Amino acid sequence: MASPAIEKLSLEDIPPPPAGTIFVDDFTGVDVISAGASTTSPVKSTAFAVYTFPNAPAYYLRRLVDSPFEPISASALKKAKKGAEGLAKKAKAAEELKVKKDADEAKRLEEASKIVVKPDLSLPEAKHIKIRAGAAHRETRVVVHGWVHRLRLQKGLAFLVLRDGTGFLQCVLSGDLANAYSTITLTLESTVAIYGIIHPLPEGKSAPGNHELVADYYKLVGLAPGGDDAISNRVQENADPSMLLDLRHLVLRGETLTGIFKVRAALLRSFRRVYEELGILEVTPPCMVQTQVEGGSTLFAFKYYGEDAYLTQSSQLYLETCLPALGDVFCIQESFRAERSHTRRHLSEYTHVEAELAFLTFDDLLSHIENFITKTVQYVLEDEEIAAIVKKLNPNFVAPQLPFRRMTYESALEWLNEHGVPNEDGETFKFGDDIAEAAERKMTDEINQPILLTRFPVEIKSFYMQKCADDPRVTESVDVLMPNVGEIVGGSMRIYDLDELMKGYKRENMDAAPYYWFNDQRVYGTCPHGGYGLGTERILAWLCDRFTVRDCSLYPRFTGRCKP
Repeated sequence: MASPAIEKLSLEDIPPPPAGTIFVDDFTGVDVISAGASTTSPVKSTAFAVYTFPNAPAYYLRRLVDSPFEPISASALKKAKKGAEGLAKKAKAAEELKVKKDADEAKRLEEASKIVVKPDLSLPEAKHIKIRAGAAHRETRVVVHGWVHRLRLQKGLAFLVLRDGTGFLQCVLSGDLANAYSTITLTLESTVAIYGIIHPLPEGKSAPGNHELVADYYKLVGLAPGGDDAISNRVQENADPSMLLDLRHLVLRGETLTGIFKVRAALLRSFRRVYEELGILEVTPPCMVQTQVEGGSTLFAFKYYGEDAYLTQSSQLYLETCLPALGDVFCIQESFRAERSHTRRHLSEYTHVEAELAFLTFDDLLSHIENFITKTVQYVLEDEEIAAIVKKLNPNFVAPQLPFRRMTYESALEWLNEHGVPNEDGETFKFGDDIAEAAERKMTDEINQPILLTRFPVEIKSFYMQKCADDPRVTESVDVLMPNVGEIVGGSMRIYDLDELMKGYKRENMDAAPYYWFNDQRVYGTCPHGGYGLGTERILAWLCDRFTVRDCSLYPRFTGRCKP
């Protein structure tokens, strides 16, 4: 049977609504108390309208999407009043339930406040340990300090996952410990000292370290806020990135960043281990300088006791001066680039690993770099804890194998042109063009293996780079490119002839005088030498599969960001 058609009324047939009329629209309305004030913010149901606004002079209803509001019919109003009665009953029941719950909670808190938690003095003295040492202290009474990372309360039991920076430990509280006021009001990120015995877990159960601490006593050290100020409300995974950077000091407590910075520490240890094995000595050049290395446009300038000075872009020039005195050297310290770049692989401050090596050829340098990278990654992954973190963050990570693919700059241009990748002007690549990040990434990702990209043109490289003997248009230079991140290392052989170096200054319109100390290396016993710089954050982004290097810096600094 066909449904009866709804007759549309014309505007002339509808009486004007009196002041205070409540408007109902089943199509666009929302059943909230703030609605109903006008035709532009109606409520959704007539029952809600009558329940919420019982003394309204009139109720107007829109019966069709494109029809005007019209007075509700007597039968519809009667039905709405019945519905309103039902809503009133539900509201009353909900209020009674809330009152009961509040009373029960008040009683529970009152009873909990009467519980006095005391240590059992008959138990052996607890040994203070870090969580990482838990497995070595099973079945022994210990005390562990840390932050409440996770918390689950149930009747007569409380399960805490404690974090102390060295690991995570599940702790179980029962009886009075679980029912005490301090436990049932405990919050995430509160600090506690928990006493008890660590037991291995039975088959089929899981927890960090495959064991748990059964507590016999605990002390609250510092209670973190709950409610609106709880850390779970202040720090949310999908929040605005800028806000998360403002709250970096709290975001750092999350498992992802915690893992990244443990991998970072292992990476730095591995760098030093490889250099130690190679007999390369660590030095610490200055960060405040009066000369440039990578171009004046990216210098951070400041006044140094009235003189012009800069934050270092690179320690390379100082490392070169160490070669005659100390042999091959390296440093690991901060470098600074005033690049107004918002790309995902640029920072204004980053941890720069740099090395300079004497009496070697360009081929020796390339072999050293690829061996250094592969050996470093090998040592990082030898640590089972770190390898597990890398596996969790980057399940598809494959350690690089020797040898890396070698590709010249000109071969790269051919590859890009053959694959229809344009230069920054949208044109075919030609000799002398810089290969921008997007093109470089596309090529590296498609080839999908580490690349030693060599022999860049003189005009797009720094003043100190040695020209190739077989083609003076290009330099003995190299960029190491990795899939998913792009360039991670830049290096070259250095000019060791003084006259050639002077030509380099002239080509770049640089005054050679401030570099007198650098120039002297070519006067007092010159030698063929080369070196490279590696961005720690870029290597880390590659290892941990991070979209941006900002995730790999403790407190990242980039254009517009210098806090906290």
